Amino acid sequence: MAYRVGQVVEVTAGDVAHGGWCVARPAGEPVTFVRHALPGERVRARVIEVTSRLARTEAVEILAASPHRVAPRCPHARPGGCGGCDWQHASLPAQRALKAAVIRQQLARLAGVDREVAVQPLPGDVDGLGWRTRVQFAVREDGVAGLHAHRSHQVIHVGECPIAHPAITGLGVTGRRWHGLASVTVQVAARSGDAAVILAAARAGTAGRSASIEQVAAGSVLRRVGRRLAPLRGRGWLTQRAAGRDWRVSAGTFWQVHPGAADALACAVVAALEPRPGDAALDLYCGAGLFAGVLARAVGPGGAVTGVEADAAAVRDARHNLREWPWARVRRGDVAQLLRRGDLPPARLVVADPPRSGLAREAIGYLGAPEHGAERFCYVSCDPATLARDIGLLLARGWTLDALRAFDAFPMTHHVECVATLSAPRTER
Repeated sequence: MAYRVGQVVEVTAGDVAHGGWCVARPAGEPVTFVRHALPGERVRARVIEVTSRLARTEAVEILAASPHRVAPRCPHARPGGCGGCDWQHASLPAQRALKAAVIRQQLARLAGVDREVAVQPLPGDVDGLGWRTRVQFAVREDGVAGLHAHRSHQVIHVGECPIAHPAITGLGVTGRRWHGLASVTVQVAARSGDAAVILAAARAGTAGRSASIEQVAAGSVLRRVGRRLAPLRGRGWLTQRAAGRDWRVSAGTFWQVHPGAADALACAVVAALEPRPGDAALDLYCGAGLFAGVLARAVGPGGAVTGVEADAAAVRDARHNLREWPWARVRRGDVAQLLRRGDLPPARLVVADPPRSGLAREAIGYLGAPEHGAERFCYVSCDPATLARDIGLLLARGWTLDALRAFDAFPMTHHVECVATLSAPRTER
């Protein structure tokens, strides 16, 4: 008998799957993805979606619990609750083992690589809580700010989110009414104490009628107008600390959300690429210039570093942040377009930290062309599936996967940060 939405079924959860699910394979039924379960558990699960190939469910009763199950720290980390946390019901070591298993699955499936990997905790992370330094709260029609339910537009009034940084919790966003807004985004810099709030209107012209700016206890307040941010109060950027120095990062632009991630990843990139004085390096999707900066410091005035970034605010930040290294330049533009036009210089070392969609095909082509001189490539990725896909494309072009590291930069969620090191085929040098 085929499953139907709303039906409660009894299944045994099997292996973990990418996205915070476990896979069950009940006899005579479609492959079933189960949320809020752990591998090996026998559960009663409510069907929430059925397609011709699979069913999605959420465990509403645990009949036989895994030894790795713990009580979630948040009352909203449950079936029908907030969609932000996937693994609050698992111990931290179990969460990291599950993420490692997903990375290995994706590498095997998409790249044909069988490799073990351990997911490392970031420095300063003890209980996996209080780390998230950027939170976008959705706003309901009644002005209440909260977080979305899983795979839904429903807004859950979560109160204090346990994974939000204490500086965000202290602003009391969920305790105020935000009439006329679609979202309230809060960013904080853990070390400097800077904070910024971005207000996005539900309809044109309504942001100004929301809670007064004086009620927003943050250093900077900005209004989102389309893709632009218009400062209403404050300087509009935060001071982030990483790699032994300060970095200017505009509100709304990319920076790692875990306080320990920027330092750990900067060290991992330098260790992966092993830059030497005089080297030429390319930093694709460079953001505020963190990796370009640590590479510029390593290659020295005899070398050259070129960063590429499409976001205008991030480009301004990167140029500001790299001023002490005049041999580091930042090009504004889409990575694919610049590479397609041949507008980027040859480089022995390449680092890329692309969005979840992964590398542009033009970046794969650049790395695969011997005339560009790329010998070592460091790939920083927050999505194991697109990482594995792109590694497979590079392996097909003769590159070698030398090392793969993983960091638990998003505890309680299914997300994980990876750093892959690849070397070019020697026969083409």
